[in-house]
Amino acid sequence: MLCTVVVPAYNQGRYLAACLDSLWFQDHKDLEIVVVQDASTDDTPQVLAAYQEGLPRDAVSYASRYDPETDTLERVHHPRYPAAGRSLRVIEHPRNMGLAAALNTGFSVATGQACTYVPADDWCLPQMIAELARALEHTPADFAYADMLIVDDAMRVVRRFDLPDYSFSRSFADWYLCGNCKLYRRELHARFGFYDTALLAHDHDLFQRFALGGARFVHVSKALMAVRDHAERQVDIHAPDNWARLVGESKSLVLKARKHLRDGHGPAGA
Repeated sequence: MLCTVVVPAYNQGRYLAACLDSLWFQDHKDLEIVVVQDASTDDTPQVLAAYQEGLPRDAVSYASRYDPETDTLERVHHPRYPAAGRSLRVIEHPRNMGLAAALNTGFSVATGQACTYVPADDWCLPQMIAELARALEHTPADFAYADMLIVDDAMRVVRRFDLPDYSFSRSFADWYLCGNCKLYRRELHARFGFYDTALLAHDHDLFQRFALGGARFVHVSKALMAVRDHAERQVDIHAPDNWARLVGESKSLVLKARKHLRDGHGPAGA
């Protein structure tokens, strides 16, 4: 199964190369990476250019065999980045359009049967895509999600975030508890559209639309992504005004989910 990962990149040059490495070295063998550079004002463009240049060029080595006759430690040299089963495409916005628009740009060119997005400051464990793809292939699910490690800027683990097994009530009507570490069938976009650029809670809104439309969800009970906690920085989405708006939008979506259940529609996305 070809999987597409969209990486929206805006002023995350400090973290971007590590995020891309975490995707390039996934266990899953067939991966399309689409980076949408959303008119960053930091060194993100330079980081991306250096990464692209390094993919075919960078080489590494390891100690392989000691020859006592010559007192030589032989080394094996090989490319740093394996080429098979990997592609990287970079799309640049001429002006900053925001996260939802960057995601829509990326998913509009995705070709994988399954897709996801990973913020440029997060880091994926090597098993992430393989485990989530396996869940899609071996169950009737359209959307697979997993647990996370919440980490600080130094990659110290702040806490482990274990999500509940799926029910519409628990994952959408209690609160939004399913959408960070995920992989879903790309056909869901054809059925339900893309991310709403008017919202900050655009992923909550879209995935709830998936569920209300009958998409099937499955929980993989493993921590497969390291999600950075930038609460102390109070920038971008964590700036006080944006954070209050995001939470307010999610509250409205939760109330919509509860109304769905109250009106007797029964569980969605089971």
